[in-house]
Amino acid sequence: MQSKRSRLDQFLAKKLQLPKKAVRLILLAGRVNVDGETCKEMDHQINEFTAIMLDGDFIQNQQKQYYMLHKPVGVVSATKDDIHPTALSLLTGVNIEMMHIAGRLDLNSTGLLLITNDSQWSQALMSPETKVNKQYLVTLENPIDDSYISAFNQGMYFGFEDITTLPAQLEIISEYQARVTLQEGKYHQIKRMFGRFRNPVIGLHRESVGNINLDKQLLVGDFRSLTQTEINLK
Repeated sequence: MQSKRSRLDQFLAKKLQLPKKAVRLILLAGRVNVDGETCKEMDHQINEFTAIMLDGDFIQNQQKQYYMLHKPVGVVSATKDDIHPTALSLLTGVNIEMMHIAGRLDLNSTGLLLITNDSQWSQALMSPETKVNKQYLVTLENPIDDSYISAFNQGMYFGFEDITTLPAQLEIISEYQARVTLQEGKYHQIKRMFGRFRNPVIGLHRESVGNINLDKQLLVGDFRSLTQTEINLK
């Protein structure tokens, strides 16, 4: 999701429903304030978070928002769905119009879900080029052993997409649980990797994305704003 950059005159023409000639006169008259400064430049670059005032009144003043949600089972990582409740619908009291999810979880997975209206932040966090670690607690139907560790660390070839996954770290927690850390998010990747051992995943819980950890005090289905430290951590 790209940041919505545009020229100031184009924004004003659309927002005020005026021709560009009229917008130019408004700008030259010094009636427009951008981020606290009078602006007369037609081609001044703005985005969705630029504070813009006309004659002392805001016509755009959207603030950046960042939330973590403890996603429950049965909730989809989507903005709209005709069957299941969506992650965004759980953000009670929040204007979700410009919000999007940074790194989805499937219907039956739980744990950390990051939701924001800052597309540059989410892109920097989730882009494959940044190689940010995502950590999951995985519960299996059958016992696991040390052979899983080397297989995950070597990466696995998926013939359908003709790709080999990056090495992933697997730590055995107990006979039926493992902690998996990876830098990718291929389609059902963890389930498919355990599928090589014919060992079904019966629980998938995301604990962290990068340096942002799921708040242990956050109940299932609840959310909170990220702290400034967490926003900067990514």
